Amino acid sequence: MAAMLAELRSDTDSLARQHPQVTFRPLSRVLTDWSAAGLDARPFLDGLAALRPRYTSIGLRRLLPLDRVMVGIRSEREGAYGGFHHPNQGYRHLQMRAVITVAGPLASGLPEDPELSALDLLRAYAHDCLHYGSFRSYRLRSGEIVRTQYGVNFRRYDGRTYSAPDLAGSPTTRNLGVIMEGACDREARALTRQIARLLGIARTGGMSAYVFRDVTGTLTTADTAALSRPAHRAAHAPTEPAASFLDSMRTYQESVNARYGRFLADVGRDEAADLHACLLRATLSGSLAGLSAWLDRCHGPRSFASLFLNPGYPPRSPG
Repeated sequence: MAAMLAELRSDTDSLARQHPQVTFRPLSRVLTDWSAAGLDARPFLDGLAALRPRYTSIGLRRLLPLDRVMVGIRSEREGAYGGFHHPNQGYRHLQMRAVITVAGPLASGLPEDPELSALDLLRAYAHDCLHYGSFRSYRLRSGEIVRTQYGVNFRRYDGRTYSAPDLAGSPTTRNLGVIMEGACDREARALTRQIARLLGIARTGGMSAYVFRDVTGTLTTADTAALSRPAHRAAHAPTEPAASFLDSMRTYQESVNARYGRFLADVGRDEAADLHACLLRATLSGSLAGLSAWLDRCHGPRSFASLFLNPGYPPRSPG
């Protein structure tokens, strides 16, 4: 299995082939090219400096190497719009690489709004660093690599997971996949918001305002309600792909970030920040000890299982 993983992790072609119209560069090269073009990458660089001690404090001592981040800088697709919600991107755990795109129009190869693009890049990188550092275990089954644990979630060989999917339209979540995704993004957006405030960056109109509020974690329910209307998206987006980007932003906010925020409020109550930190530490370490102890103290014995266990999950499960 080690040889199979090593082969997957040395290959970038399979990921690039999923985006045949996009030109990719390693993040380290992108930053060099921006500097050569006189573009200010300070929001990303300042964020990177703040990221190291912040993540060390929760147990992540090695960040995702910049050369393992594939950044889409240009697309041949007419009207293509990049950023966190570009289709089919994110962290790929088998390859241990992140696939992201520069925020904004992807026609020229350089960002139209360097400050905003640097903030979006920071959010994506900070988010994917947490996925990179999250605990994982694998097994071989019939010659196929199967992930059996990710963070605090567990999977049997038949594909059944420890926690069940949320019901459609649920305002909260008890799905561990959604919870860990929400925890990663909450942390990434908090850092991005901090850097934006320190540097005095803001965007107040048009599509840029939505992107800014998204990367800084300040989208509101009024925003998502407005973005649910196709006419509103079309009025704020310069192209059809940009309008689709806004719709993906809305969907992610409602299905991940809003649900995770409600989960923290319901389960964490006045100690929501502590619960968030416990979740991040547990996701990185793969150990339920600290998280289970926190939940048991606040909600009684075996709270992890009470909150998350899928009734269809086989016996000998954790918690």
